[in-house]
Order: sequence, then C-alpha cells, then structure tokens
Amino acid sequence: MAAAMLNGERAVVVLFLSRIVASAESSILYESLALTLLAVCALGVEIRVEAPCRVSPLKTRPGASCGVLLGAIILPAVLMSKLIQQSRGYLLDEIKIEEIEYLKLQYWAAAACCFSVLIFVASILENSSSSKNFLKRNCWDVKFCVTCFASFTVLCSLSLIAMHGWGILAPLKLFYVVCHGFAAVKVIQHMIYTFPSCASIGEALLVTSGLVHYFGDMIARTVAEVSRRLISSGLISTQLGVNRSEISTIIQGILFGLLLLPVVFKFLVQIWGHLSSSYNLDSRKYETGRTLLFYVHLSFIVIGIMPMWIQFVREFSRHPLLWIVGFVFSEPFKRLSLSIYWVGLICAAVLRFYSISKHSKVERILLRKYYHLLAVCMFVPALIYQPMFLDLAFGAALAVFLVLEIIRIWRIWPLGELVHQFMTAFTDHRDSDILIVSHFSLLLGCAIPIWMSSGYNDRPLAPFAGILSLGIGDTMASMVGHKYGVLRWSKTGKKTIEGTAAGITSMLVACLSLLPLLASTKYLNWLPLLSAVTVSGLLEAYTAQLDNAFIPLVFYSLLCL
Repeated sequence: MAAAMLNGERAVVVLFLSRIVASAESSILYESLALTLLAVCALGVEIRVEAPCRVSPLKTRPGASCGVLLGAIILPAVLMSKLIQQSRGYLLDEIKIEEIEYLKLQYWAAAACCFSVLIFVASILENSSSSKNFLKRNCWDVKFCVTCFASFTVLCSLSLIAMHGWGILAPLKLFYVVCHGFAAVKVIQHMIYTFPSCASIGEALLVTSGLVHYFGDMIARTVAEVSRRLISSGLISTQLGVNRSEISTIIQGILFGLLLLPVVFKFLVQIWGHLSSSYNLDSRKYETGRTLLFYVHLSFIVIGIMPMWIQFVREFSRHPLLWIVGFVFSEPFKRLSLSIYWVGLICAAVLRFYSISKHSKVERILLRKYYHLLAVCMFVPALIYQPMFLDLAFGAALAVFLVLEIIRIWRIWPLGELVHQFMTAFTDHRDSDILIVSHFSLLLGCAIPIWMSSGYNDRPLAPFAGILSLGIGDTMASMVGHKYGVLRWSKTGKKTIEGTAAGITSMLVACLSLLPLLASTKYLNWLPLLSAVTVSGLLEAYTAQLDNAFIPLVFYSLLCL
C-alpha cells in the first residue's frame, strides 16, 4: 500500500523536502513544521485526485499527472532554502534582521496560497462526487485540509509573535498572509476556467502562488511607501518592505502592467464592439479600430501608468525608460556588444531551427532542446561578466514574450497571425491551442534563480541553476536518452536510465567547470553538490509536469543549502 502511494515523482519530492528540512536551523523551526504539514496535506489531496475510480471535474492538461504535491511545496521550499541561506548571512553580519523577517512573511504568504488552493481542490472533489460513500470520504478530505490549515495558522501566528511580540504588527501580518490565501483561490479559479486543459493542477498551483506572491510583494511595497509618505511612520515601511534595486522595481512594475493589459483591453473591446454595432461599421473598420485601441492602450500602460507606480515606490531622477537607456550606455561597449551578440545568435538560431521544423523529420522535443543549448550560449557569458545587465535583459525578454503572446491570442494586426504560425512550429503536447507556454517556462526557468540570487548570495553556482539544469542536464538527458536509451524507468514512460545518467553527469561536469571561472572553490563539497544534481536529474526522469518550470527551482533550492 505504501509502495503504491509513493511513486517515483513523490519519492523524489520527499527526498527533496527531507534535504531542506534537515538543513533548517532552530530559528526557522515553525517554518519547517509548516512545510512538512503542507507536504502531508498535498500528498493526501494528490492521492484522492489520482484515485482510479474518480474522474476529475477540473479540465487539466492531457497526459500529465495532477502534480499537486510538487506544485504545492515548490515555492515554499524555495523560500525556505533562501531563509536558510540568509540565516547564514545574518550570522556573518552580511544582512539585516529586517530582511529575514520580511522573507519569513513571504514564506508564510506563499504557504497560505498553497493551503488555500488545496482546500479549494478538495472542495471541488466533494461537490463533484455522486456516490454517497465517495462523498463521505471526500468530506473527510476537506476536513483534513481545513485541520491542516488551522494548524498552519497556529504555526504562522507563533512565528509572527516570536518576531514581533503581542503588538499590532503580528495580527496585521497574519491578515496579510490570509489575504494571499483568498487571492490564490480566486486566481486559480479564473485560470482553470479561462484556460482549460492548459496546465495540470500542480502547474496551475505553481503559477498561481508565484503570481500572488510576486504581486503581493508589490502591494506591500505600495503600502509601505504610503505609510512613509502619508502617515509619516517608518514602522510599517520597515516591516512590510525591504529595499529593491532599480532594475527589480522596473521589471515588477512593467510585468504587472502587462498582465493587467488583457483584462482592461477585453473591457475596451466590448465597448468598441457596442459602438461599432451602433454605427454599423464593417468588419475591416472594426478590426482597424481594435488594432489602434490595443497599441494605444499598450503605450499608455508602458509609458504612462506603470512608470508612475515605479517612481512612487522608488526614487528615480528621471523617467524609468530613460533610466534604462542611461544604464545601458553607462558601459556602452560591453553591453551593446553583448546585445549584438544576443541578436546575432537569436536570428541565426531562429532561421535555422524554423527551417528544420518545416523540412526535417527531427522530433519537436529534440528540436526544442536546441533552444536550451542556445540559452547556455547566451546567458552563461552574460551572467559571469554582466549579471546586472542580464537581469534587465531577462525582464525585457519576458515583457516582449507577454506582448507577443497577447498579440497572438487576440490576433492583433499585423503580427498576430505571423506569430501564431511561427510559434505553432515548435509546440508539443504540453502546449495548447489557447496558450503556448514552453518559451515562457524556459525563460523563467533560467531567470528566476538569477533574480533570486540578487543581494546576499554565498553559493556561486546558485544563479546558474536554471541554465545548467535546463541548458545542460535536461538537453543531454533528452538527446542521449532518445538516441541510446534502452532501459526505461517505467513501462509506460519514455524516460530512460541512460538519459538520466547522461543528464546528471553533464550537470556535474558543468558545475565543476564553472567554479574556477567564478574564482570560487569554497562550494567544492562533493556530497551536497552531487545530492543537488542527482535529485534534479531524478525529478526530470520521473515527473510528468512541465520540467522547465520545476527542475530549476528544485536545483536552485538545493544549491542554496
């Protein structure tokens, strides 16, 4: 019974969590207990979702397991690893206690998102059950999830009281955490019903918790600044926000604006449709008006609205877009040369790979791995020599991807149809007709470890987690497994032992090759490094989730330890 419950993916997740919890110090005892409780709750929900006699009412991505356990624990586990890392920095007087307290608050908020979504999924299962016995069992599932959430709330309260005593800050922060939970349920409801069959439950959970966490931080920064300016109180400003760089502030503001763009644009299109009907405009004039409306709205968001917020939460001497231009030209030779190098690589690769996709019998899964190798060639030199410029470039690339995807979905002239035809040449079973997410997952998989390593970082390999795991490990595992693989991990899966061994070996060699370039050998401890590489490789072998999204976060978390 226990062996059946603990399949390959779950076993790797348990191994991953055990490594993190074992590394935690007594100062984050409550957080460790909460992570364990979250894992137990998520495992129970996942087992019910994947029960053989049950048909899920949620329209998830075909061919993928539900992934509830992995999706629920991944973001809290990453933040736990950062807590462990920052605790080391605090002991060395490298960071302030306020940074650790704020990171703890973000951890509790992320965990609350995951717990709330688990309760939502359990309640969906209950409402969809037709059998009385099955209904009774699922009622028990909901009660179990609620009990776990109540225990989580107690642990969160104890942690906040330990930090701030019995004053007003502890209940204020608890309210902030609970609001994240409610927001996560609303976001995942919208995501599942608006984009059916685009993601598994675990993938949707990861995206939901990430979005709520990221933009919850944005709200916290806004509240902190309002408190500082209007209430003339530095207390809330200190407790609800820490200093961010100009680059991270600009990226956060622009991405939030672009994610709001389709929501507002949909409303504007509805108004335009009513006006077109009233004045009997033909389809050509309607499309022209819709196109102009989109580009005007996009310009208004990027040039007007979001820079206002950016300048509100952080002092800028000039418009943020002008600040970006000044930043690039502060080291013109290095940064412009790097930009030309990137553009040249992208143009050559896109033309070559697109031609292969149209005229070759190469499988798409292998064709897509060429883009992983392209990421290595592009990002490794930049991360070594121009890390701040790479931070900004990742944000710019993500903004461009978002705009192009919105244009593709809405078929905005003149690029909508062209972008759609180009992107569908590289899609596979993990993409849908509604959303194409593979390029987002590759970009974010490389970018997030780098963004999270800003500030204090005593593990030189941690920023390379995404590039190494996707560009080297995942690519070698796929290519070697496809060409030479014979021994399969399971009878129904395609992953092979030979491919996994090649992925693990190549990642280990790449890590050891990078350390001399980084002028650092203090992480040359074979056992932790081998553990991190092996767990990441095994997850790639066993998971049916979008590996570009999960593997870099797992590898990054283990490298931080």
